[in-house]
Amino acid sequence: MPPSAVRTIKDLIFWQYAKIISKSAEMGKKNYRFIMDRFKKLQSGEVEWSTSIREYIKEKEKEDKCIYCGEETDNLTLEHLLPLSRQGPDSPDNAVRVCKSCNSSKGSKRPYEWFYDKYGFEKAKYEMPRIAEGKYLKLLHKLHEQNGTLNLHKDELKELCKKCDLGSKCPEPEKLSPLCIEGIFQK
Repeated sequence: MPPSAVRTIKDLIFWQYAKIISKSAEMGKKNYRFIMDRFKKLQSGEVEWSTSIREYIKEKEKEDKCIYCGEETDNLTLEHLLPLSRQGPDSPDNAVRVCKSCNSSKGSKRPYEWFYDKYGFEKAKYEMPRIAEGKYLKLLHKLHEQNGTLNLHKDELKELCKKCDLGSKCPEPEKLSPLCIEGIFQK
């Protein structure tokens, strides 16, 4: 569960992104002090998250590798981070290149949900591949902003939980987790 400073969906998205920044700085995704510092700077606007161009360049650097598992193959497929069947847009911001195995394994699941099902809750929170998670968080920020749920406070989480389709699969009902930021995007 994120710290008490994480009070809204927007905060949760920034918290997850601060963990990416921490890992990129070789501090790991569990260095609380560094993550909190970057989180506060993201909140205040002192640090802006990188544009989609950074993810595009990083994807191009790994042109023949699956974004999810890292397998090198010349037979990658286009995968929608947030599936089209779950209100995901058909746009470059929602697409990554993955191996056929990961694509078929993920199916119509959302990324955190898929990682949770495949590896458990801890890996879903801390081990999502950087490129996929960075693009996904930016996409979710945009979609929550469009839906009017970006500033939904954790005290209003019951309302979000009512709209979520994870049901009994949710490991922390009525508590903010990465699954909360994607659970309302349903079939």
